[in-house]
Amino acid sequence: MSMVVNGDWPKLDFQALQPTAETLRLMTQIVGKVRLARTPWVNHSWHVTLYVSARGLTTSLIPNGGSGLELEFDFIAGALAVRTTGGEERRIALGPGSIADFYARVLGALESVGAPTAIDPIPNELPEAIAFPRDTAPRPYDPAVANAFWRALVQVDRVFHRFRTRFIGKVSPVHFFWGSFDLAVTRFSGRPAPLHPGGVPHLPDAVAREAYSHEVSSAGFWPGGGGVDEPSFYAYAYPAPDGFASAKVAPAAARFDAALGEFLLPYEAVRAAPDPDAALLAFLQSTYEAAADLARWDRSALECDEGQIGAPRAVG
Repeated sequence: MSMVVNGDWPKLDFQALQPTAETLRLMTQIVGKVRLARTPWVNHSWHVTLYVSARGLTTSLIPNGGSGLELEFDFIAGALAVRTTGGEERRIALGPGSIADFYARVLGALESVGAPTAIDPIPNELPEAIAFPRDTAPRPYDPAVANAFWRALVQVDRVFHRFRTRFIGKVSPVHFFWGSFDLAVTRFSGRPAPLHPGGVPHLPDAVAREAYSHEVSSAGFWPGGGGVDEPSFYAYAYPAPDGFASAKVAPAAARFDAALGEFLLPYEAVRAAPDPDAALLAFLQSTYEAAADLARWDRSALECDEGQIGAPRAVG
C-alpha cells in the first residue's frame, strides 16, 4: 500500500483542541444517546457508537418504525445533519453556545421529522455530570479545530482498519465511543474474563461488565485529558497479564502510563514520523503481541495476513 505522507496528518495543538473537544464530547453524547435509545443491544455496546464518515462522524442508519434516520456531524459544513429515509433533513449549526440549547435543537429536529426521541439527559463517563437541559453555560467551539480533529480521525480510522484485517478472530468494528470520546478497535482472545469491577463515573456497572465480559486487547485514539496533556494513542489489555506493564513495545516514543494502566503514544510522534502509518502500526502490533503472548492467546488460530485490496484471504 502507498505511504501516506506527514502532511495528511493534521497538527493538533492540545491547548487549542481541548475546549472544542470538551464541547464536542457532550454534543456527541446527545447524538449517540439517540442511537442508544432506538437500537437493540449489541455485545460490548457496539450498537451505540459513531463512525468516521466522509464529512465527520455519523450514527449510521437508526431504526424509526418501518423507516430510518441518520444523524451526522458534518465538520466540513459545520452542522449536525438529521436525515430520514423519507428524504427529510434538518441541519443544526455547530458553534459556540450552551449544551442545553444544542440538546433542545436536536430533540426538536427529531420531532419535526417524525422521530421524537427521549434520551437519558445525564452525560456518561464524566466525573462532573450536568444534565443536558440544565447545562446552560456558554461553551467554546472552534470549527477549524473540530475539522482538524476529524481529519486526524480519518487518518487513524484508515490505519486502524488495516490493523483490523490482520485478525481472523472476533474483532470489533473501528468505531467512536462518545462516552469516552475515543476511536477504538478491540481484539478478543475468545476466552471469558474476570468480572469487571465497574466504578466508571456515571456508567452503570452492568454496562461495564458486559463490555468486558471477555479477554481483550484494545487500542484507540483520543484528544488527551485526564492528566495526559497531548492527543495520544493508547493500548491496554483486560485483564492485564503479568508483565504487561514492562513489555517492550514500539516505537521508541511509546511508554506505559501506570496511572492509566495503558501504553501511550503521542499523536505528534506518529504525525512527525517519516512514515506515520508504519509508526502507528508498530505501536498497534507490538502492544497486541505483548498482551497476546503474555496471556497465552492462541495466536496461530486468531491471526492472518493483512488484507489486500481485491485479493481474498487465502485458505486451505
